[in-house]
Amino acid sequence: MKHSEQTDRRDSLTHSLLGAAGAGPAITSTTDVAVGAVTGETQVATADGEITSEVDVLVVGGGTAGTIAAIQAGRAGAKTLLVERHSQLGGTTTTGGVAFPGLFDAWGKQIIAGIGWELVRESVELDGGTLPDFSKVPQRHWENQVPVNMFLYGIMAEEKCTQAGVQIAYYEFPQEITKTADGWQVDCAGFGTRRRVLCKQIVDCTGGAEVVGMLKLPRLREEETQPGSMLFQTGNANDPGRGQLHALYVHGADSSNSRTVTRANMTGRKAVLAKVREEKQRLMHLQPEPGFRESYRIVGETIITVDDYTSGRQFDDAVCNAFYPVDIHTKTGVRPAPLQPGVLPTIPLRALIPKDGRNIIVAGRCLSSDRLANSGLRVQASCMAMGQAAGVTATLAAQHGTTPLSVPLAEIHKLLREHGAIVPGEASSG
Repeated sequence: MKHSEQTDRRDSLTHSLLGAAGAGPAITSTTDVAVGAVTGETQVATADGEITSEVDVLVVGGGTAGTIAAIQAGRAGAKTLLVERHSQLGGTTTTGGVAFPGLFDAWGKQIIAGIGWELVRESVELDGGTLPDFSKVPQRHWENQVPVNMFLYGIMAEEKCTQAGVQIAYYEFPQEITKTADGWQVDCAGFGTRRRVLCKQIVDCTGGAEVVGMLKLPRLREEETQPGSMLFQTGNANDPGRGQLHALYVHGADSSNSRTVTRANMTGRKAVLAKVREEKQRLMHLQPEPGFRESYRIVGETIITVDDYTSGRQFDDAVCNAFYPVDIHTKTGVRPAPLQPGVLPTIPLRALIPKDGRNIIVAGRCLSSDRLANSGLRVQASCMAMGQAAGVTATLAAQHGTTPLSVPLAEIHKLLREHGAIVPGEASSG
């Protein structure tokens, strides 16, 4: 578009918004944005919003694990679609507001790196923040969690997805999944949009293994789940990337479906409102929903037990490290049980693959584990590492025309190294 045409367009827009009399606020500047260039959308929707997308890898859920899985698949050459039911990427870090991810280190060494660490590090650097010194073992585990600006983190995650060629579909979610000769047909829906996805591999990063549940593959969940946390700030303005928000437990928080999430949202907001009235302070910040700690987990080809976790079992098919105390939150609070000095748990490929599943892999807190092990495995750095491993595995499976469990472990490790990840047994000195 020529400069004169842009000027005419802006003048026309200003006139239509302000009216012939010029009433209303002045528009000082505008920026033209080519939406297709931002989203990577290449399909043309029909009049009734029907779209068909043919991809190698479909990632469902753009949270902590899913964002990294999608970036990894895109960078490794897979045609990738990321479907996210909300309006932004980042999940717990952004929508939930738990904007201090960890743990990337253990016992004086960095044990998780790769794409997740790249995103965290660059977010902190752009925000003028500081990074912890991983060569020093902290007295308390949370001292090496990394405060990030959640707003920067979310838009930088989008940028890295688009740079990797990943197409993002917000406000959409699978409604029906059918096996095909080459993989899957996944019918998704959003308001005004019906999308049929033809893909070779699915990466389920929904937090509660919702795609696995749709496929009627087995999942685990105890009757009682850990409380969620509604994060907010009263009195002083929120200073993102520099401190932690206030938190209220939301007991009974359940992210299994829209009904239970609605109840959790309303319960959390009601509690915040009561606190504002009681303390007579201004409400300065409120997250849109609680951070959920626990939901369904898959029954995988193996199940990580708390003994595996606390002993630092080195699985033969380990694809990433994990590190955090056993961390069960209850109605009376939380008392983390630290791991013994030198213990470094690992996550095996088989814990990311649903038992008897084909052409599907999971990443994030829904991995196959018992409840106590999951309380340590569910944290953000470990979920990022799982996401990268799942993205690599799904890409290789798509390229080889096989299923994730059949991808040679040596090839997974090789591609992980090429993209900056730390393979178990190869922790960095920092």
